Amino acid sequence: MAKIRFPLVQCAFLRTGNFRGNSEAGLEKMMTNPSKAWDGDQVRKWLERRFEASRLDQAAADRRGYEAQDEYDKAAAEEWVCRALKAPDCTNDQAALARRLKDLIGQDEYSVAGINDDARFERHVRAHLRKLAKMTKANTGFEKTLRYQ
Repeated sequence: MAKIRFPLVQCAFLRTGNFRGNSEAGLEKMMTNPSKAWDGDQVRKWLERRFEASRLDQAAADRRGYEAQDEYDKAAAEEWVCRALKAPDCTNDQAALARRLKDLIGQDEYSVAGINDDARFERHVRAHLRKLAKMTKANTGFEKTLRYQ
């Protein structure tokens, strides 16, 4: 069997030491020297819009019934994350929001009433928290305030 080589991937791996091409030093550098200034008001506006959109998504999934239970849990997870982060003390500073996200990701359980599957809900919460952590590190994506993203 012939061995397939991917020179670009190998070069990126050899340069950075990991497959994705993001070294820890690179992430720290990106967070300490962002290309644009942190805007806490814009982050709060984004969280509020995502909170409202997740409430609408929950209502739509609830009307669709049994086949939309996963969509309901996903929207409930997004609502939970937005509600947990809406406090202005953690959104005013990029480092404070990153610490809060790290604390939330480290939690063992996320309790909420009215969901269909606890394990699926917790998986969706962690996915949303990781997405927000990436957005926070790069300071991008908060300008997108449309409902569907």
